[in-house]
Amino acid sequence: MVLVTADLVGAPCWLSLTARDLKGSERFYNAVLGWTFRRGTLGRAYSVAEAGGVPVAGIAAVAGQFAVPVAWTPYFAVDDADDAVARIRERGGTVAVGPVPYPPRGRAALAADREGATFGIWEGGVLSNWQLGDGAAAPAWLELHTKNAFDAAVFYGEALQWAADGGPGCCEVSYEHDQVVLRREGEAVARLNSGPVEEAAPTPQLRPRWLVHFQVRDLKHGGTILPGGPWPTGDREAAVSDPDGALFTLDQSYAAHWPVAP
Repeated sequence: MVLVTADLVGAPCWLSLTARDLKGSERFYNAVLGWTFRRGTLGRAYSVAEAGGVPVAGIAAVAGQFAVPVAWTPYFAVDDADDAVARIRERGGTVAVGPVPYPPRGRAALAADREGATFGIWEGGVLSNWQLGDGAAAPAWLELHTKNAFDAAVFYGEALQWAADGGPGCCEVSYEHDQVVLRREGEAVARLNSGPVEEAAPTPQLRPRWLVHFQVRDLKHGGTILPGGPWPTGDREAAVSDPDGALFTLDQSYAAHWPVAP
């Protein structure tokens, strides 16, 4: 673990799943992504997912207890959680929880952008080799579905201190066609897309949200494929709901490092 430094600020650094059934979630993601699990330090309702012995995500079976949605949430590294929370609020976002301490590693807060898409911030120790889209430890890449990607880029750029035009910072924002792309060391780690969204839409697919893409060698899995909507459904990619209802995407790649699902 290394402390968040200037070259890490603003980068995706963690994924967290809020679930109802911890054992069921572990079985599902072991079958789909080949993850193994160990208990964390926060109690029996929490576990840490590992790929090749490297921690890649956390699962918290607290959705029923705290009446929170079942969902995947990306976390972004910040150097000061209090300052980041202030920037989020100043720019029209909301902060639901935190910053709260997670001794001995750091502090976290759960927030939402101006359109209601949920994300987290993390101050403290991070895995220096944990980078979305790169290496055997990388779990995924991210995609934001929002009303206006360019407005969202301004919000996140200021709140998370993303760099623009090659300026200082870990991540550089570029405008490519109708997308905003966040790159770290030249590698795309997140994409922001404009599209039809509704904050109070009856189906989660149509709400503003961060979508997590996992690369797999085979699309076989035990989840439910979601037809239609703005998310991908094709021969090599599928929008999926896990047994608890958490939404994510599987992208088939023969070069993917995840084991083939049984």
